[in-house]
Amino acid sequence: MYTSILVPVDGSEHAQKALAVACQLARQEGSLLHLLHIPEELSHETTLVWGIGAIAIEASREEREEAGKQVISRAAEAAREQGATKIETVIAQGDPARAILSESRKRGVDAIVMGSRGLSDLKGFVVGSVSHKVAHTAECTVITVR
Repeated sequence: MYTSILVPVDGSEHAQKALAVACQLARQEGSLLHLLHIPEELSHETTLVWGIGAIAIEASREEREEAGKQVISRAAEAAREQGATKIETVIAQGDPARAILSESRKRGVDAIVMGSRGLSDLKGFVVGSVSHKVAHTAECTVITVR
């Protein structure tokens, strides 16, 4: 059903849950998982999953990018532990919704599996969540995970 799945990972618990769902689908279908991370400015201090710790609101771009490398590395490790065998990792820049849509088109994925909320929760309430924008604009199936 899905030969190629894009999974945006930002280090949030919702992204971790979305990765678990994507891994279940990938195991069933032998799908290629594209793990995508987009370092972004945060409006509040945030604790990341996978034992990475916290990122301060005043973190520099370099610090966010380094944390992003850890997030994507740990996500790939978690995917392998959950039985995914074909994994690609990508770090992109820019607006998260646009970057997710761009990568999904570029890679020709069959589905995007993403958390319903991410690290930028507070901003999402004001300007619309990333998952909402992606779900309404993507050219492929979008599965949002609570």
